[in-house]
Amino acid sequence: MSHHSAGSPAPSTMTGECKIEMLWNWNVMDACFLSSSWHIKNNAMFAASCIGVVLLVVCLEFLRRLGKEHDAYLHRQFQRHLRLTQSQLEKSPSNECCTAEPAALPGYATYRASPLQQLCRAVIHGATLGVAYIVMLLAMHYNGYVIISIVIGATLGKFLCDWMVVRIPYSSGLVEREGLQGKSEVDVAGPTGCCA
Repeated sequence: MSHHSAGSPAPSTMTGECKIEMLWNWNVMDACFLSSSWHIKNNAMFAASCIGVVLLVVCLEFLRRLGKEHDAYLHRQFQRHLRLTQSQLEKSPSNECCTAEPAALPGYATYRASPLQQLCRAVIHGATLGVAYIVMLLAMHYNGYVIISIVIGATLGKFLCDWMVVRIPYSSGLVEREGLQGKSEVDVAGPTGCCA
C-alpha cells in the first residue's frame, strides 16, 4: 500500500528522476537520453524523440552518400582534366627540327586533392562520424523503442539516400560479342545474370 497522502503526487512524478538502465528496457516515462535535459515526461515527447532518432539516422545515411558523391565528383573532375590535357598534347604541333618521337605518357596519372577539396572531404567525414557517435550513444541506452527507431531510420535512409545505379558500358563484352563461332551474338543479362 502506498504511504503518500491522497493529495500529494506519486513519488516518481514528484522526483521526476531520469530512468537510465544499462539493460534492455521499454521505458517511456522518465526515460532520459544523452543528458538530463532530454527527459521524457509524456508520450508525445517520447513519440517526437523516436521520430527525431529516425530522422537523425536518415541524416547519417545522407552524409555517407554525400561523402561518396563528393569523392566521385572529384574523380570525374580529374578525369575531365586528364582527357583535356591528353587531347591538347595530341593536337600540339610537333617540332620540325626534332626527329625523335615524343615521349610516351606514363601509364597512370596521380591526382592530389586541393586544400579546399580536402577540407570539404574532412568536414563531411567529421560530420558523419559525429552523427554516427550520437546514434551509437542513443543505442547504448538499450531502449527497445529507440533501437527500433534506429533500424527504421537506417532502412529508410538506405532506401532514400543510397539508391543503387550502375553504369555498364556496352563495349564491355556483356552486350555485344562478335567472332564466337563465326557469328555475332547479343547477350543481354539482367541483374541476376539470368535473363533480361
